[in-house]
Amino acid sequence: MHRVVITGAGTINALGHDVATTFEAMREGRCGIGPLEIRDVDRLAVQIAAQVRGYGEHEHFNRQQIALFDRFTQFTLLAARQAMQQSGIEFTGDLADRSGVILGTSGGGLSTQDENYRAVYEEGKNRVHPFIVPKLMNNAATSHVSMEFNLRGPSFTVATACASSNHAMGLAFQMIRSGMCKAMLTGGSESMLVFGGVKAWEGLRVMSKDCCRPFSANRNGMVQGEGAGVFVFEDYDHAKARGANILAEVIGFAMSSDAADIVMPSKQGAARAIAGALRDAQLDKTQVGYINAHGTGTAANDKTESAAVADVFGAHADQLMISSTKSMHGHLIGGTGAVELLACIMALKDGIIAPTINYEEPDPECALDVVPNVARDAQVDVVLSNAFAFGGLNAVLALRRFS
Repeated sequence: MHRVVITGAGTINALGHDVATTFEAMREGRCGIGPLEIRDVDRLAVQIAAQVRGYGEHEHFNRQQIALFDRFTQFTLLAARQAMQQSGIEFTGDLADRSGVILGTSGGGLSTQDENYRAVYEEGKNRVHPFIVPKLMNNAATSHVSMEFNLRGPSFTVATACASSNHAMGLAFQMIRSGMCKAMLTGGSESMLVFGGVKAWEGLRVMSKDCCRPFSANRNGMVQGEGAGVFVFEDYDHAKARGANILAEVIGFAMSSDAADIVMPSKQGAARAIAGALRDAQLDKTQVGYINAHGTGTAANDKTESAAVADVFGAHADQLMISSTKSMHGHLIGGTGAVELLACIMALKDGIIAPTINYEEPDPECALDVVPNVARDAQVDVVLSNAFAFGGLNAVLALRRFS
C-alpha cells in the first residue's frame, strides 16, 4: 500500500479567507458567528450564521465566470487555488491522467436554486439563464476544479449530508493508497445561507437563535456556516521525489451506516466508524491524542458522540482532547469536515489544539476534555476527525504527524 500525505491546503470560511487567518482565529478562539445578512432575513426565526464576510466575487472572477459559478463553486475554486499554490504540484502528462478531484457538498448550488425559484415563482418570469443547470448541479465545483488544474483522472462529487467532505477525502485517500491515483484534490464546500436554505433547516428545530455551544449543558442547537476547504492529497514517494513540503500524513479511514433513523444518531454506528478508522490505520487507541468532534451543539449529537468515544477508547477517553470547532466556524454541512481537517493539521504541525468556545456549563453526559474556550499547546502524534450525518452516514479520518 502507498503512503498518503497532504502537501497543500486552502480555505475560505467565516474565520478567514485563507489557512493562515483561519489558524490564527482558531488559536485565538475567535467566533465567526454573527447576524445573518441575506434577503428577507426578517422572515426567519433564526437570524445568525457563520457567513463569509468581506468577500467580493468580482475580485476573483470575471463576469462570464460569475454567470457560471455558484457561490459554493467560487469558494471551492479559491480554496483549491491556495492548496495548489502551497503544494507546488503541476498536473501534466501521465500525472494528470492519474490524478483527480473528489469533493463533498450537500446543497450544491443552492444559492442559484433559491435565486431562480424567486425569479420564476415570486417575480413571475418565464425564462431563466441557460446555464442554471450546470451552475446549480452538485458536481459543478468538481468539474470546474478539474478543468482549471487539468485533472483528468477519477473526479466526482459526494453528497452524504454532514459527512460529505469526510467521505470525499476518505475516498481520495483510498484511491492513492491503492495505487490507482498519484494525487487528488479533495475536500468540500457549501453555501446554503439563503432564505430557502435557512428556512428549511428551521423546520428541523435543531438551530440555535443565539450561539453554538457544543458539549455545554446549556447548548440549544447548531448554527449554519458556509465556505470551503480543499487539500492536495499525494502519494508520499511522489511528494518526496519532488521535494514537497508535507503538512501531515493520512493513515486511516472508515465508514459506517447506522441503518436506524433518518435524523437521530446512533452510538453504535458512530463507534463502528471510529473503531474502524483505528483498525484501518493499525493504531492502538492509546496513540490518539486529539479528536476533532462532529460536535454540532445539539443534545442528541453531542451526547451520542461522547458515548461513542467513551465506548471505543475506554479509560483512554479521559486522556483525550476533543473539541468542536463548529463553535467558531459554524456547521458547513457538506463542507464542514474539510474546514475541520484544518484544525487537525494545526494540531499535528503546530502543536495547537483548537478550543470548543462558548462552553459554559459541564454536562455529565459529555464528560470529556473538550478543550473549553481557550486553545491549548500540546504535542500530539495522531488525530481523528469525526463526521456523523443525517441518514446515519458516518465517516472518520485518522491523521499522523509527519516527521
